[in-house]
Amino acid sequence: MLRNKAFICFLLARVLFSLAASVLSVAIGWHLYQATGDAFDLALVGLMQILPIVLLFIITGWVVDRFPRKWVLLACGSLQLLVFLGLALSLSSGQLNREVVFALLFINGCARAFFGPALQSVLPNIVSRDDLSKAVAVTSTVWNGAMTAGPFVAGVLIAQLDFATYWVLVILAGLSLLLLSQLPDIRVVQTSQRDGRALLQGVRFVFANPYVLPAITLDMLIVLLGSVVALLPVFAVDVLAVGPQALGLLRAMPALGAVVAGTLMSRLPEARGVGRRLFIALLVFCGAILVFALSDQLWLSLLALFVYGGADMVSVNLRSTVIQLATPDDLRGRVNAVNSLFIATSNDLGDFRAGGAVAMVGAVPAATVGAGFALLITMAGWCLSPKLRALDKMVDVVPKQGG
Repeated sequence: MLRNKAFICFLLARVLFSLAASVLSVAIGWHLYQATGDAFDLALVGLMQILPIVLLFIITGWVVDRFPRKWVLLACGSLQLLVFLGLALSLSSGQLNREVVFALLFINGCARAFFGPALQSVLPNIVSRDDLSKAVAVTSTVWNGAMTAGPFVAGVLIAQLDFATYWVLVILAGLSLLLLSQLPDIRVVQTSQRDGRALLQGVRFVFANPYVLPAITLDMLIVLLGSVVALLPVFAVDVLAVGPQALGLLRAMPALGAVVAGTLMSRLPEARGVGRRLFIALLVFCGAILVFALSDQLWLSLLALFVYGGADMVSVNLRSTVIQLATPDDLRGRVNAVNSLFIATSNDLGDFRAGGAVAMVGAVPAATVGAGFALLITMAGWCLSPKLRALDKMVDVVPKQGG
């Protein structure tokens, strides 16, 4: 797999664009707050990124399935490069125009709304079915590494370059485009509907497929109800009584666990009992949340978060591979657009749910109840997803039109 030139170019391009997105989020938040002092502007930064995904998800998937995916990636990547260039030029004087910044962020969000499903849909086109599970593990691992390194890199760049940080993003995007240009031309054979009904065909497929629906739903509900990442500052201060350095360690542990688990999965041969291993990973994930919720020792909390990240990586890898294998190639864009919508909304709504629960009942009860809900969702998934539960090997997953 690592001898596959197209996969290496894909992998490096994904790392660079992920790093650029992470640096952008930190840098623009810092500069906006420095200029306006309004914390609500930080919420708007996130809104500008997620709103286009919600508004455009039906169209984005159709475009990815209708047009050559390489050229969709190049077009969207070029638009992101122009956004970075616009930010670099508009901020080169050291003056920040709030309206211009938000307009550029919204345009960037629109580009990413197409870029994400296209990127996910390309992977099965450049690796074999036998290598797909390992390819998903490798890409997830390097993505976690890039997103972990991003805030640190952003801090260094802001300290050294200030507003010139955005020129670094231009360079990263340019290098990514060069790498994406090396991908083979990927043309999708259209076998599905071509009229107006095609726009919603991805949604219909998701709800009809016995593998894809439970895989996407489990991910959405468990993240929505069980995620504890948003609670880490509260636990650091009110439960563990530690400072910002320890908070940084707490924040890094899930990503570190994910990187370790992803590295192991990319090196080990595929094991049997895919469905059983998926639900075991989800049970471990729920247990890690509960241990973290009840811990008042820093070392135990760090260990629980490490296991939390590792178990999440295992379940994400298995679910992502199943979704890719179960989806016909001419529907991948639309199905991945639906998946992206579920992931984006569950992450943000999960943070909102966690914050609201803490405000009402406190940090420890909120996390404990979240673990309980996540466990109930896992048990319900086991009972209601007989085909996913019984899945033995990835090769048993066969794509079918209409689910």
